Amino acid sequence: MIKKITRAVFRSYYKAVEKFIDNPADIQEKTFSYLLEHGRNTLYGAENQFDGIQTISDFQKRVPVSTYEDLRPYLNKIIVDKQQNVLWDSPVKWFAMSSGTTEDKSKYIPITQESLEHCHYRCGHHMLGLYGNNYPDTEFFLGKTLVLGGSQQINNIGNSTFTGDISAILMKNLPFIVKLARTPEEIALLPDWEEKLEKLSDYAVKEDIRALLGVPSWMLVLLKKIVEDTGKSLPDLWKNLEVFFHGGVSFTPFCEQYEKLIPTEKMRYWETYNASEGFFGVQYSSDSKDMLLLLDNEIFYEFLPAGEWDKESSQAVTLADVEAGKQYALVISTSGGLWRYKIGDTIEFTSTNPHLFRITGRTKQFINAFGEELIVDNADRALTEACRITGAKITEYTAAPIYFGDNHGGAHEWLIEFENKPADLGQFAVVLDENLKKLNSDYEAKRSYNLSLNKPVIRVLEPGDFYKWMKSREKSGGQNKVPKLSNDRKYVESVLTVLGLKS
Repeated sequence: MIKKITRAVFRSYYKAVEKFIDNPADIQEKTFSYLLEHGRNTLYGAENQFDGIQTISDFQKRVPVSTYEDLRPYLNKIIVDKQQNVLWDSPVKWFAMSSGTTEDKSKYIPITQESLEHCHYRCGHHMLGLYGNNYPDTEFFLGKTLVLGGSQQINNIGNSTFTGDISAILMKNLPFIVKLARTPEEIALLPDWEEKLEKLSDYAVKEDIRALLGVPSWMLVLLKKIVEDTGKSLPDLWKNLEVFFHGGVSFTPFCEQYEKLIPTEKMRYWETYNASEGFFGVQYSSDSKDMLLLLDNEIFYEFLPAGEWDKESSQAVTLADVEAGKQYALVISTSGGLWRYKIGDTIEFTSTNPHLFRITGRTKQFINAFGEELIVDNADRALTEACRITGAKITEYTAAPIYFGDNHGGAHEWLIEFENKPADLGQFAVVLDENLKKLNSDYEAKRSYNLSLNKPVIRVLEPGDFYKWMKSREKSGGQNKVPKLSNDRKYVESVLTVLGLKS
């Protein structure tokens, strides 16, 4: 009976997905009108003359593309001055703390009741609907879901306003019956990462875990600990383990490690794109990791083509005008009170019917010191191929430019933490270099004859080194991520300093 009812619920969730797949432009038009109607009642709307906006074109002309720095004064009015109707016309009770990958201090992303229910939770339903549509035989709901979320406590900042990781906010507000099927809240919200790992491991080994939910890098740490603590393989420990719903970082560098850790063909991996600012995408098909852009989540999307990302007056296109195969930076307006907000992620559409995409990197995570325009997607794919050919396995990495010197030319320095080191590091570097050339014509051109860019410099770190670095920055666990690429040496120098490796 439980199977029958739950699968019927999943089918109803999928029907909602079909509606926006069939009418993407209409759904986005309605979303725009809805957001504008509420925005007119706010301080931000008054300052940007929302009353005079009738069309999307008007909106794009009058309202500038914004960053977190642009948003901060309005957040101060809400948090410090206790003003209401600043960015949205209903109370802001929650702020999701997000460190991102390039900010040193926490960002505070406003969460309203509307964005909580109609974006984050609704899109969670879409995730279940899409997964259930692909796997009608699913039974993960008959057991427990092991959730590894953020390590940030819920903090009251006054006037019944709270802060916390988005995962903590979502968990805190879930219906009681849903909480019963997931990691207990008192464990999931522990602020100390080591204590959380210990208690999660103790909890998980006694339960019928059928699904995993979290960021691949940190979930891997937990699963390895559980295997080490029990001396059992995960399929032996959890005989009904079925699926890992993952997001936050690319799964590509971790895929082989998970297949080794969970050696069973029954295991499934389902990609999601959920951030503090909103829930944007879910894997569409079992045949591909491409994600479906979610359109009925009270988010109006715009897209900045490459070349417009850092312009003062950026020219964005709407969903109707995007093209497959091109890079775009994502810009969103939401019922959380974000207006033409550039979240920093870059995507590439692989289809426009339906709107399928993959994340390709960050607007601030790239290397272009020599005109090579290297993005995270290039790096992940090239490293995966280098691992395949050399038998290596990577846990984490970061890379940055080596600038021209009196006695050397430019290059890229790669700090890589291996689970399995390649037998020949020189061969690994050659394969990495060759695959970067195949994937990126600008990189290939700059590498020609070593004129402006020499071959990659690989520096091997020991297991656990990136964790030590993240811990030193108070960014261990949860949704915190190791920056993959940087156009300066800030992160590389910091890692080497913390590890005592600076020469």
